[in-house]
Amino acid sequence: MVHYSILASALLSVAAAQSLGKGKEVHPKLTTYECTKQGGCKAQDSYIVLDAAIHSIHQKNDTTRGCGNWGSGADPAVCPDEKTCAKNCILDPISNYHDYGIFTNGASLRMDFYGKDKKFQSPRAYLLGKAEKDYEMLKLTGKEFTFDVDVSKLPCGMNGALYLSEMRADGGRSNLNPGGASVGTGYCDAQCFVTPWVNGVGNIDGSGVCCNEMDIWEANSRSTQIAPHTCSKPSLFKCQGAECGANGLCDKNGCGKNSYRNNAKDFYGLGLKIDTKKPFTVVTQFPAKNGVLQSIERKYVQNGIVFEDQPKNITLNDATCAASGADTFMKLGAMKGMGDALSRGMVLAMSVWWDEGGFMQWLDGGEAGPCDATEGDPKNIVKVQPAPSTTFSNIKWGEIGSTFKGKNQWTA
Repeated sequence: MVHYSILASALLSVAAAQSLGKGKEVHPKLTTYECTKQGGCKAQDSYIVLDAAIHSIHQKNDTTRGCGNWGSGADPAVCPDEKTCAKNCILDPISNYHDYGIFTNGASLRMDFYGKDKKFQSPRAYLLGKAEKDYEMLKLTGKEFTFDVDVSKLPCGMNGALYLSEMRADGGRSNLNPGGASVGTGYCDAQCFVTPWVNGVGNIDGSGVCCNEMDIWEANSRSTQIAPHTCSKPSLFKCQGAECGANGLCDKNGCGKNSYRNNAKDFYGLGLKIDTKKPFTVVTQFPAKNGVLQSIERKYVQNGIVFEDQPKNITLNDATCAASGADTFMKLGAMKGMGDALSRGMVLAMSVWWDEGGFMQWLDGGEAGPCDATEGDPKNIVKVQPAPSTTFSNIKWGEIGSTFKGKNQWTA
């Protein structure tokens, strides 16, 4: 799988370690649900926080200059060391998330690709717990995770993603990073990108930033993929050189399942069995035996009918991952390794983005989907949909079988 960094082309001068600017971060409230079979689903207050790099981050004495670059780490001129970097760099809190394309209403989160005055945003956000201080840590081994989604405004080339990252609960809060999770610091994933910071502290040596990643949902209205990505170490860690690469410490491609790629071409899409013109429910189950993750299973619910993912005979487990050539996934821990991360706890991340370099062909073109070679070009996307957007709602997690209802229907 080809992944992304927060669109490096738009963020060439962003955060390293930082002090907090004036003002208050005002997190949008989002209702989420924890469920049991016996007690049903109980509502709770959660909150949304935008990634630190979406915030305005600038040098202390010059608001027009940033503190580092994607791909090369912190700027040595202002960040010769972590402590100096924290003194020289300011992260300004966000008081109005609407300006950045983030809207919540009860249990619904809408993410617009463009923000205020049609400004390019491509937001990425995380789920905070009720205290608005630390990330909500989801522990899903032996559990299930369910949400409703509307992808009708995501044409070829777009990706409305919902996934789990083994970030630290506090976002790397420290004396040099006082905001931590409350201002969206501490991001990592299995792609091990070099970012200007690590856990909110200046990335002085330009390390890659790695952690286990579970891509629950990468999708537009034409195609979708689910893929776990394992790493050889727990939690967030740094890498250098070859350690960050394709044969390094994390599985870049993942063990993926895409219905279209597996010849179920009439299952998911516009007007198909899962009709992406309308909202639907996505259920992801993580069955375990003796605490060890056995497989990852997908169901959909639309119009009160429960659909098994297609092809029905392909379930993500060690046998199918090995058979499909997901060698790095298998070598770096396989299902057990992914389950270990899910048991330790992972952070829910949600984003909407496009792929300027590859036009999202890995998701929806060629063998992966019905989109042609140029439909995913951003210049063409905006002709089809000038305001790309996705909505995630009714986010639930709990015991398997507790988060959704519907009448079963076998779809061949």
